[in-house]
Formats: sequence, C-alpha cells, structure tokens
Amino acid sequence: MGGGEAYDRLREISPEVKVLFSSGYSIDGEASKILARGCNGFIQKPFDIMQLSQNIRAILVR
Repeated sequence: MGGGEAYDRLREISPEVKVLFSSGYSIDGEASKILARGCNGFIQKPFDIMQLSQNIRAILVR
C-alpha cells in the first residue's frame, strides 16, 4: 500500500484524523497530491526529532 492509499483509508476510518505525511521523495510528487486532498502536513526524510516534534505540534494546534 502506498502513501496515497494509506491516507485515503485513514480518512475513511476517521474523517477528522490529522495526518503528517512523511517521504524520502520531494513534495513535488505524490506528497503534493496527498496534501491537496487535505493532508495536514509533510515532512521530508531524513528528519530529526526536533523537526518531527515541530511539525506535529503545528498540526495539533490548528
């Protein structure tokens, strides 16, 4: 299952779930399509714990 399909299934189960999409690819590919469908954020691999924490915090306060 790819990221797009996983995102769609998460939304089917819980439409209000907040999702931070992570990929080693740039945001120009599949990530931009998933973000356009309502994904809450994107973080590109590799990332450190501080970057992850900041992204999660930003999503949760929205």
